[in-house]
Amino acid sequence: MAHMETISAAPRSISVLGSTGSIGVNTLDVVAQLGGRDAFDVMALTGNANIGLLVEQAKATGARFAVTASDKHYHLLKEALSGTGIEAGAGNSGLHDAASMNGDIVVAAIVGTAGLAPTLAAARRGATIALANKECLVTAGELFLDAVNDGGGKLVPVDSEHSAIFQVLETDQRHAIERIILTASGGPFRTWTLDEMRDVTVETARAHPNWSMGLKISIGSASMFNKALEMIEAKHLFGIRPDQIEVIVHPQSIVHSMVGYSDGSVLAQMGSTDMRTAIGYAISHPSRQKLNVERLDFARLARLDFEAPDETRFPSLRLARTALERGGSQGAILNAAEETACHAFMDGRIGFLQMADIVEEVMDDMVSLPPATSMEEVFAADTEARRKAAMLVDKISR
Repeated sequence: MAHMETISAAPRSISVLGSTGSIGVNTLDVVAQLGGRDAFDVMALTGNANIGLLVEQAKATGARFAVTASDKHYHLLKEALSGTGIEAGAGNSGLHDAASMNGDIVVAAIVGTAGLAPTLAAARRGATIALANKECLVTAGELFLDAVNDGGGKLVPVDSEHSAIFQVLETDQRHAIERIILTASGGPFRTWTLDEMRDVTVETARAHPNWSMGLKISIGSASMFNKALEMIEAKHLFGIRPDQIEVIVHPQSIVHSMVGYSDGSVLAQMGSTDMRTAIGYAISHPSRQKLNVERLDFARLARLDFEAPDETRFPSLRLARTALERGGSQGAILNAAEETACHAFMDGRIGFLQMADIVEEVMDDMVSLPPATSMEEVFAADTEARRKAAMLVDKISR
C-alpha cells in the first residue's frame, strides 16, 4: 500500500479554480498523495467544457460545489451531478461563488485573464492563494497585491520558477539580494534559425521537450512569452527592480531558478520536471510533505548547460523588459495583445513570429496609458489592447 502522509490532524479546506487543466489535474493528484479526504476538505472545483472530467473529479474528491465556466454546459453538469449532493454552478457568477467559499487554500489555475476576477475574490476574503495564474500579477500587480494584503491572506507561487525563488529567497536577507535568475528551457525552437521559425506550426509549437502542459501555455513557452510574463510577475512577487531580473536558458530544466546575493552566493532550487513538487510545496507551506515524484540522479544527469537567450529570435523577452521599464499599464497591454495574437496563431491566421510583432505594435500604440487605479481600468486596458491586436490580426490575415 502506498504511503500517505497527511498534513495535519484536521483537514484543510481547498478549492481548485481550473481543476480540469494540467495544473488542476496535478493538484488533485497531490491532494490524493497527501491523504485525500483525510487531509483536505475539497470545497469547490471549476472547469470549462470538459464536463466529464469535472464530474469525475467532484465525485472522487467529495467536492461540495462544481462549476463550469461555460453557461451552455450548466444543465449537462447539473444533470450529471444529480443525486450526488454536489451543487452545480456556471459562468462568471459560479466562478465568483466558488472562489468566495470559506476555505483555507485556493489554487488559482485558470489560464489567462479569465482567472483574474475569481482569484481576486479569493484574495479579498483572505485565502491562502496557490498562484498558478500569471495574469493576476502581470495585468494588475499592485492592485492584486493590495487585495491580498487587505484581505489578510497569503500568496504562494506555483510556477516552478517562482516557486524555486520563493524557496531559496531568504526573507531576512532581502537587502542582500542582487539578482533573481529565471531559468528557461528554450522550448522546442531553442536551436532553430529565425528563417526556420517563420514556418512553425501549432503542432511543432506544442511539443515542449521537458514539460507536459496545455496548448496555450505550450505555445507561450515555445515563443518564450511565458517567460516574459514570469519576468513581470517576479517584479511584483518579490519586490525587486527590473534590472535585477535575469533570464538564462537551461535546456535540462533541472535548475528551476536562482537567487544571487551580495556576497557572491547563488542559491538554486533543483528538481525533476514535475509540476507536482511546486504544487505540493504551495498547498503544504510552510511544511514539506512526502511526494511520489522522480528523484534527481546527478550521476545520470552528468551535466547541466546554460546559455544566454537570443532576443532576436525570442523578442518576447525584450518586450517584457520594455514593459517593466515603462510601467503603467504595459503589463496588462502586453498580456492582452499576446493572448489575442496567440489564439490567432492557434487558428492559423498569423505566423509564429508575427505574434511578437503584434504585441510590440499594440504596446507602442498604448504607451501613454497611465497606471490603472481600479480593476475597472485594468479590464478597460485589457479590452482596448485586445481590440487593437484583433485589428492587426485582421490586417495580416486578409
